[in-house]
Amino acid sequence: MITPHDEFLIELNDTNTAEAIWNALPFDAYTNTWGEEIYFEIPVRMKLERSKKVMEIGEVAYWPDGNALCLFYGPTPVSDGESPVAISPVTPVGRVLGDPKNLRRVGDRMKVTLDRF
Repeated sequence: MITPHDEFLIELNDTNTAEAIWNALPFDAYTNTWGEEIYFEIPVRMKLERSKKVMEIGEVAYWPDGNALCLFYGPTPVSDGESPVAISPVTPVGRVLGDPKNLRRVGDRMKVTLDRF
């Protein structure tokens, strides 16, 4: 079970999209789950940058089709194996620090707060 005090740290990369996300902080969002991916709409509108679909476990990406941040911690419904696969191309923006499997505690339609740390 996730508590109001659970924190997940994300290290952002050097993309323009990651910078736009950083500049939009702080904000609240409501999660959606899709296999072993959490995603939620964010107040950022960017085009694809360094796009890809096959992700690494723990990778964080921006999905322009849904204006959403995606956190991958395992296979998604379109995965062939253990690697997460996005439904359509995404922009990698960083990665979860620590064990990404802990994201399993985050459920669908949970309120989350993203802030600078």
